Amino acid sequence: MPMAPVHMDCGHLLVSLCCRNASVCFRMYTEGEAKKIGVVGWVKNTNKGTVTGQVQGPEEKVNSMKSWLSKVGSPSSRIDRTDFSNEKTISKLEYSNFSIRY
Repeated sequence: MPMAPVHMDCGHLLVSLCCRNASVCFRMYTEGEAKKIGVVGWVKNTNKGTVTGQVQGPEEKVNSMKSWLSKVGSPSSRIDRTDFSNEKTISKLEYSNFSIRY
């Protein structure tokens, strides 16, 4: 008898960070933390000197990433403000990994 597909609700959010020293290192640390936590999506620097991205995965993992982005970040950055928007429940992940965009 075939098994029924497992349905897992996943969280989705857009991230915008205002931080000082948001360099390549911030994106690299974000990518590493996302892979460690087990979320997918992307991160990139903006032309305004901020960082933006998307995070998707199980709700508890997305919440862990939100906490890391808000309170930890890379060792050389100072996070001034974190804005999370477009938070919603999705039934299917749109990405297969977490990457740095340019």
